[in-house]
Amino acid sequence: MPRTHAWRRCHAWRRCHAWRRCHARRRCHARRSARHRRTAAFLSVLLAVCLARILTVAPPASATTIGAVTGFSQSGDTFTVSAGQAKVRVVFARADIFRLWLAPDGTFTDPVGGKLATRTDFGKVNPTWTDAGDHYRISTSALNLRVYKSPLKFALYKADNKTLVWAETAGLSWNGTSATQTLSRGSDEQFYGTGLRLGEWALRDKSVPIKVSNTWRENTHASPAPFYISTNGYAVMRNTWKPGQYDFLSPVTTRHDENRYDAFFFVGDTPKNLLGDYTDVTGKPFLAPLWGLELGNADCWSTYNTDPNQGPQNRPGHLKTPDVLAYAKEARAKDMPSGWFLPNDGYGCEYEDLPSTVAELKKQGFQTGLWTQRSLSNIAWEVGQAGTRGVKTDVAWVGGGYQTAFDGVQAAVNGIEDNSDARRFVWTVDGWAGTHRNAVVWTGDTYGNFSDMHWHVPSIAGAGFSALNYASGDVDGIYSGSPLTFSRDLQWKAFTPSFMTMSGWGSSNPSSGYNDKQPWRFADPYLSVNRKYLQLKMRLTPYFYTQSADASQTGVPTVRAMALEFPNDATSRGNATAQQFMAGDAFLVAPVTADTSTRDDIYLPPGTWTDYWTGKTWTGPGWLDGYNAPLDTLPLLVKGGSIVPMWPKMNYAGEKPANPLTLDIYPRGNSTFSLYEDDGVTRKYRNGESARQRIDVAAPGSGTGDITVNVGASQGSYTGKPASRAYELTLHVATAPSTVALGGDGALTHHATRAAYDAASTGWFFDSGVLRVKTGTKSTGQPFSLTASGAGLPSGTAPTGNPPVQREIPKTGWTIKSVSSQETTNENGAAANAIDNDAATIWHSKWSDPPAALPQEIVIDMGASHTVDGLDYLPRQDGGVNGRVGAYEVYVSQDAASFGSPVATGTLADTSAAKHIAFAAKQARYLKLVAKTEAGNRGPWTTAAEIGATQPAS
Repeated sequence: MPRTHAWRRCHAWRRCHAWRRCHARRRCHARRSARHRRTAAFLSVLLAVCLARILTVAPPASATTIGAVTGFSQSGDTFTVSAGQAKVRVVFARADIFRLWLAPDGTFTDPVGGKLATRTDFGKVNPTWTDAGDHYRISTSALNLRVYKSPLKFALYKADNKTLVWAETAGLSWNGTSATQTLSRGSDEQFYGTGLRLGEWALRDKSVPIKVSNTWRENTHASPAPFYISTNGYAVMRNTWKPGQYDFLSPVTTRHDENRYDAFFFVGDTPKNLLGDYTDVTGKPFLAPLWGLELGNADCWSTYNTDPNQGPQNRPGHLKTPDVLAYAKEARAKDMPSGWFLPNDGYGCEYEDLPSTVAELKKQGFQTGLWTQRSLSNIAWEVGQAGTRGVKTDVAWVGGGYQTAFDGVQAAVNGIEDNSDARRFVWTVDGWAGTHRNAVVWTGDTYGNFSDMHWHVPSIAGAGFSALNYASGDVDGIYSGSPLTFSRDLQWKAFTPSFMTMSGWGSSNPSSGYNDKQPWRFADPYLSVNRKYLQLKMRLTPYFYTQSADASQTGVPTVRAMALEFPNDATSRGNATAQQFMAGDAFLVAPVTADTSTRDDIYLPPGTWTDYWTGKTWTGPGWLDGYNAPLDTLPLLVKGGSIVPMWPKMNYAGEKPANPLTLDIYPRGNSTFSLYEDDGVTRKYRNGESARQRIDVAAPGSGTGDITVNVGASQGSYTGKPASRAYELTLHVATAPSTVALGGDGALTHHATRAAYDAASTGWFFDSGVLRVKTGTKSTGQPFSLTASGAGLPSGTAPTGNPPVQREIPKTGWTIKSVSSQETTNENGAAANAIDNDAATIWHSKWSDPPAALPQEIVIDMGASHTVDGLDYLPRQDGGVNGRVGAYEVYVSQDAASFGSPVATGTLADTSAAKHIAFAAKQARYLKLVAKTEAGNRGPWTTAAEIGATQPAS
């Protein structure tokens, strides 16, 4: 987002940087700078309007639950069930997909109009039904849906009519402003999805708002989606534009803020199958151009005439748009792969000499996009004449979210594709279901620190459960940051499809001597580390491009939470593995998100895993602790059987021929890879102009034996397809083969030294666990095979680490025993917000006249006795600063009558970061926090986004 010094944007009901957030149910008392005071009058008016809207909202009416069945009929693939005036339709799109649609007044409405569910006609389904006494049973080849008669409730079973998928524990209900479904929850049922949620991806026992907040803090959404997946074998998308709330408790309740219920249900055996079903209906993820997989860079390069309230005027090196060319030249001079620039920000930072700037950037291998917050009124010229190829939207345009944002992104897509032969490449916040087919979603305005990095890992991985193949966050955030956090963040984001740097709004904002956030602007050792990972990402382009092409055909994303790739592995299913992910099916990535050179708690699922850097092989399942991860090392392991295609070293796609093509192979049993290629730029692939080349490897499962690699003919054609190319194979084996034979060409030459091998056009060389083979030039239209005879596979070592202990005490059953004060008159500052697992809500002590004086205290009933050794305090995450706890006391008790002496005292820092207060373990049911001062001495307030407790690790 464009970042401002004063208020930058005060989009109605969204975000202002003076009061920091003026959205519903929030009031920020931020201390104003002189620049803030210049806008005080405007902001006072806006605050008054905000509060007026809050205070005039009528309370919802009591809920009505649907009654007994009074009618049941079938017309083709549609069933209509009447319950008095209310009606429910069950519409089958396919044997494994149906729509459940409630009209409380009997009149069916669809305000979404097919924008989310773009395809619902897959041919005749011909479901059947029978009257089973207390219920009607609707059957297809994939499922049985029971319609219980009195009261009307639905229950979904698999095709055997014995295996329960879900059952309503109460009938559908509505209250005039919302509609709710209530489902049973299985004993070990887990839930995933809901869009780009900032935080952990396993959602059991969590309450998840499905709404736009534009706060971009942990446990909120950057791009919500009304969609989730259950491990019971179903997924559901609510067909709505309205915000909602999903409580994955027992029972599971899902609510959206409209007086209708409309949902598509999908039935399948695995999360991957369910993503395929979901994207069959909502559209497959888009396929980005090749350059979209390369690093992008956003900044303002036109400060000669900017509003001083919007940013710094006359910033050196950023006076007019063509100044970006110097940055492009520096990137190339420092041998840094990168593919595109956004040279404006749309918030007072415009552009000049755009056509010539675009042309000159293109000569250096960079594409150009534009960052807009107002409209796309000039996009026909910008794309069609000036030659831009990307768009980044922003909250002042799409910050309303829901249909407004969805339509705004679609307009950006149309602007690119209606005025060029290029593919869509749009970045956005505030996406929704279906945004996966149009845009990269990113995490908004975040911070360059290890705390934010930590929750970014599960955020990006978890987005894949909503078919978001391109989910990202600014490298090292937009605020604060350091060379260390930049390099650590860049390392793991190089294993995601799309990533971008955001410069110009760091800890001190642009100023003399300020170090821009482009990776080539840092000194060593960080410069070399950044280069290493950018070069590796560039070499892995054919692998990542194939993964993205597969996503565009299957709905399965490139970045995968462990539960998505290993759904039958019990450990992988939960948040114990949230700090790692799979990049495609080959790479296990375990980011370092702390200031340390050792990484613990890496989970290895069943199979063999080879350390990418050292070649050491491990055998899972098990936990790997003590992984040596100095600054230049990202913990990275490769699954046995993987085949990874790689390009030669280059700084951008097209800089040089992708010849030879390297096949990096980790032999283990039988495996395959289908390489995808096209022109990488245009939309011709949609008409079939693309090619696939299959690579099969047959190897022993362990020990010594022959390894055969079959490289098939490239099937298909596209502009620029090479007629021939050389191949180099790198096989990770423990011992050298006796011979290496290349099909009909016979035995290849065994070179005694690496230098001799490097100088030759064909032959093989073995050293340090890697067998290197050069095939020479081969026709892409002809298959060939290669056999390494008698090669030994590495034997794996069992990891001996310990599983991480869940130290956080679950908040299930927690209540507020007492609180000294809470603001419930002018905002929802209720104390219960501090224990609701929702960082977007806060407990706020009373601030309306007269404000409650310090100290403030809150007593929490944990519902049962626990061994407690710490209190977690999360300050408000809405951008406000008032009420952060300063000096504190913590007490515990078994009966809430006698707390005795405090178990911990101290003073917390005046920051938004999560805080942990440790103390000697005590047995307790009640937890009391006393806030003695406000951290910044701004006033007599106390606030908390969340308060939690921890238990000992063992």
